[in-house]
Amino acid sequence: MADKVFITCAVTGSAPLPKHPNFPFRPDHVAQEALDAAAAGASIIHLHVRDPQTGAPSQSLEDYREVVGLIRAKNSELILNVTTGPGCTWIQSEEDPALPGPGTLMFTAERRLEHILDLKPDMCTLDICTMNLWGGAAINLKPMVTRLGHMIQDAGVLPEIECFEAGDFVYADDLIAEGALPAKVPYTFVLGTKYGLPATTEAMQYAKNQLPRGAIFTGFGIQKHSFPMAAQSVLLGGHVRVGFEDTTYLRRGRQAANNAEMVVWARDIIDRLGADVASAGETRAMLGLKN
Repeated sequence: MADKVFITCAVTGSAPLPKHPNFPFRPDHVAQEALDAAAAGASIIHLHVRDPQTGAPSQSLEDYREVVGLIRAKNSELILNVTTGPGCTWIQSEEDPALPGPGTLMFTAERRLEHILDLKPDMCTLDICTMNLWGGAAINLKPMVTRLGHMIQDAGVLPEIECFEAGDFVYADDLIAEGALPAKVPYTFVLGTKYGLPATTEAMQYAKNQLPRGAIFTGFGIQKHSFPMAAQSVLLGGHVRVGFEDTTYLRRGRQAANNAEMVVWARDIIDRLGADVASAGETRAMLGLKN
């Protein structure tokens, strides 16, 4: 178990809006939730953006600029970890399986990274899986991921590998060996998605065992698995992610009032397991990020 554990808060996500009276989707609300989560103990904020009128997932550069600008204006030490997930979803056409159906969202590398190259956050996530996901298929083939990895590094941004299933670890090893990803890239295990790694102790232990020695990782579970997997990650020497992207519930029958309350629960778990919560500055040092 690590002496210092950092907390990532994923404040909004890109799934359909859940039934919650305080779920953030307007830029000012998303930014405030991020700042409040930081005040509660999160050192990394994982960011998606949404249409400010409808709450639907957005890929608008202006929406990213507004949210990131609002956060940076009030907290420059907080680590921003911005998604690059949108743009890899294929939905097969019912009429012709060779064609995309409604809901397909496939971007070029330049479009997928438009906001990263413009804003240059500290970090960005990088999905490398190709699997059944989100009602269709997530497609991240090697030529695309290689290009993304080089572009992210050239921009001076630290990628974080999102591992959804067992083969992702072999894939990551090859990408690192070929220079498409940095040698000391951090990992995140996404546990509990259908057809992906299950949210179990065994799956998280397996995931950790696939990593290079000394690699930094965060393990998290979605929905009801969020806090059990947070505890498991700490026990295995990893870090913690919580937030409304993954669930709005603290436990069965009890919704959190906001993202900050999720962070408080995570902080309490870390404390009760005998570790300390890392500050943003300490987290920057762990990840090799500039202060």
